[in-house]
Amino acid sequence: MGSTSPPQAANGSESQAEGVQNEELSSTDNNNAVTVEDNTSSTDNKQEDDDGNIDALTATFGNVSIAPNQSAPSTIQRVAKMLASNKYKKIVVLTGAGVSCNAGIPDFRTPGSGLYDNLQKYNLPFPEAVFDLGFYRRNPSPFVQLASELWPGLKHSPTMTHSFIALLEKKGMLLRTYTQNIDMLDVLAGVSEERMIECHGHFRTASCTVCSNSFDGEECKRLIVEEKRAPSCVHCKGHVKPDIVFFGEGLPDRFHKLVKKDVRDADLLIVMGTSLMVSPVCQIPDMVRRDCPRVLFNRELVGSFCRGGGMKSRRKSYDNIERDIFHEGDCDETIRLLCSLLGWEGELVDLNSSTRL
Repeated sequence: MGSTSPPQAANGSESQAEGVQNEELSSTDNNNAVTVEDNTSSTDNKQEDDDGNIDALTATFGNVSIAPNQSAPSTIQRVAKMLASNKYKKIVVLTGAGVSCNAGIPDFRTPGSGLYDNLQKYNLPFPEAVFDLGFYRRNPSPFVQLASELWPGLKHSPTMTHSFIALLEKKGMLLRTYTQNIDMLDVLAGVSEERMIECHGHFRTASCTVCSNSFDGEECKRLIVEEKRAPSCVHCKGHVKPDIVFFGEGLPDRFHKLVKKDVRDADLLIVMGTSLMVSPVCQIPDMVRRDCPRVLFNRELVGSFCRGGGMKSRRKSYDNIERDIFHEGDCDETIRLLCSLLGWEGELVDLNSSTRL
């Protein structure tokens, strides 16, 4: 279905697919400070703060060079130098609905355009019912109708941000990408299933909502997309649905199996297009090691990126040089600028073009 997974509010960066669970994961308490670059304004104090850290970053990465671009915000220049340094080979990426908005997939709660504002035709008792397991068992029709319109791979193509994640893997820099979306655009962009954690499930496989027996994924797709009806389990006759996480269901075993090791191993965390409001995925930024830099590409500060004594204070790290970096804006525009500084833009565009539907 689009970039949704059972729901959460959206911030232009937010959560079509951000969430369904309230599970607890152990987390590390980070004093998280933020480098802020606002595309529309800057203050004298911030400029002084940025300049000082550019010097520190230059010292850290020695003679690392990137394409000259005087107009590029210093936050993007910092991230470009980090990636160009060849220092980061175990990058963990965390994404939400904001990375898929440019693919034409609606978020959940944006007034007027959000998914929940456009479900009236289904006569639901409440908008979230469309992703409620108990409601689906009683009345699968609303979800079936919605899924038939938004099924992945039919009309939505990967964005530049999805292609960037695939490019990181191609360059041997990606440890894992965690997406809260169920649109499968990361996989369509070329990210391997080995490097992919679809936290809220996917449409490739299906199973019964009553007895949990598996059901052929392609047949499930055919019945929902072409015949507009819920598949029936051959074992118990219960309603079958794609293996996306509904309210009332747990996250995939693969998430729990890998997340704690991945956050220990990560040498850089990049968070993009998310409200960081839904547990347990929102806890990932707080679980990485204190010496792991964190980058946020988003329309607003979210989660623990907001904490740590305000935007000016430094996050405690092993050398007090690298700190949290926040760049405000559209994810795709940010990624294109970043890749232009790295000399990767041609590869990015070619990769994205090869995956257009």
